[in-house]
Amino acid sequence: MTFGLKTSTIELLKRFNTSFPQFYEQFVSSDIQLQNLRLAYQLYQTKEAVIELKSESSKSVLYFAYRNQSFLLNDIFGVLAAYGLTIHNLSLYGQIHTPMLVFIKLVISRGGKALPPKTAENVRKAIKETLLGRFEVEEMLALEFNLDSGLKKVETNFYVDRVFHLPALLVEADSQPGLFYKVMNAIWQEDLLVVNANLLVWRGRTRLILYLLGPNENLIPEYLGVKIAESLKQRLSD
Repeated sequence: MTFGLKTSTIELLKRFNTSFPQFYEQFVSSDIQLQNLRLAYQLYQTKEAVIELKSESSKSVLYFAYRNQSFLLNDIFGVLAAYGLTIHNLSLYGQIHTPMLVFIKLVISRGGKALPPKTAENVRKAIKETLLGRFEVEEMLALEFNLDSGLKKVETNFYVDRVFHLPALLVEADSQPGLFYKVMNAIWQEDLLVVNANLLVWRGRTRLILYLLGPNENLIPEYLGVKIAESLKQRLSD
């Protein structure tokens, strides 16, 4: 895993990994671990959210790192929806111990193609301005979507993952524009913190498995998780 790395880098990576859930070091590739460490160092140097957009093959890849907060995904996915971007893949790894950073990799496109340089820069700036509270993404979204309309055929389920040892929420609905934003907005309304995410789009359905911490970054007991799942289903269906 760490072949060719300096001893100091290996030790730093080991300390860095202790802030993540138990599964992180076992299941996450060394390339991703090193990528997240690089982003963390960049964040430490700049004290600002790291937002990078690069073209890779026929798609664009968005890298993001910042202090994890419940509104982050609402803002990021709101901007992507406002620009009419398609999300093909999502990787999210959040720390569960101080400093509670989150690292996101999104594979996106517009019309099946990578974003032109000017569009990519506009998206990057829009995310930054939204996080700073200078850009009201909901106003832009309201021009494109009926934000009050519910998702179709929504299913939610809460459980405690026995492998990852974390509360998990499964959200599934018919694929449609703005779906990711609406899900993340509902998560924000419940004041939940996402620390890992899996995405599957298949036969017109989108399935998200979100591993969560509750308000005040606490574990969610099962009885409360069931209520949260019911509340989310109602929010997304209305």
